[in-house]
Amino acid sequence: MDKAENRNELLKPGERLDDLQRNGLMIIQDPERFCFGMDAVLLSGFASASDGDNVLDLGTGTGIIPILMSAKTKAKSLVGLEIQKDSADMAMRSVRINNLEERVRIVHGDIKEADKLFEPASFDVITTNPPYMIKGHGFTNPDNPKAIARHEVLCDLSDVMVCAKKLLRPGGRFYMVHRPFRLAEIFKCMCENRIEPKRIRMIHPYIDKEPNMVLIEGLRDGKPRLSVEPPLIIYDAPGEYCREIKENYGF
Repeated sequence: MDKAENRNELLKPGERLDDLQRNGLMIIQDPERFCFGMDAVLLSGFASASDGDNVLDLGTGTGIIPILMSAKTKAKSLVGLEIQKDSADMAMRSVRINNLEERVRIVHGDIKEADKLFEPASFDVITTNPPYMIKGHGFTNPDNPKAIARHEVLCDLSDVMVCAKKLLRPGGRFYMVHRPFRLAEIFKCMCENRIEPKRIRMIHPYIDKEPNMVLIEGLRDGKPRLSVEPPLIIYDAPGEYCREIKENYGF
């Protein structure tokens, strides 16, 4: 598909087409619903996939992680699973705009029923940027797309881990971005589902501020041994991204 020629017919009212600053990739977003953030971009850089791997992104939203990973890996296939119909539709149209239909597929469905959509142990890599906040924390409208993306309305941490346990092959890798304040709960839930925490990296907004994100890698049926990487500081000064963010992520 010619991106310049067909972009207008694939956009719906209120939507915009954003440049991802990587390999000419574009993504459709709707500011009234939910736009991807730094966390999704950082996860796409933290995760890895080998040649020929099958990758699944749980709760893919508008498909940002599979689309970005299509540029940085030689994975055979990248599947995004999304429960919100409108978000899944935007993701499918973004795949078309980028001519990625042969590698990236979007599935409209529920994480809690993913074992009915995919074969057991059929993925080498699973990524996820799940809702961070428990349902009662600052919770408002359960039907609001932004609330669904941010709060554990339609799925919680346990649902994500149970799904990953079923769909990851033995030795498969699991990647997630989350909030540090839930790290103990995350590790407990991972281990209960035979996903051993192997690597973490804390993300700080500034060098003198507490981390507000954590990147986590787990291994299906892995042995205990955790590596803690040097922290990533997003800003050198207000409005000034650090060198790593500029060079590796295009900001």
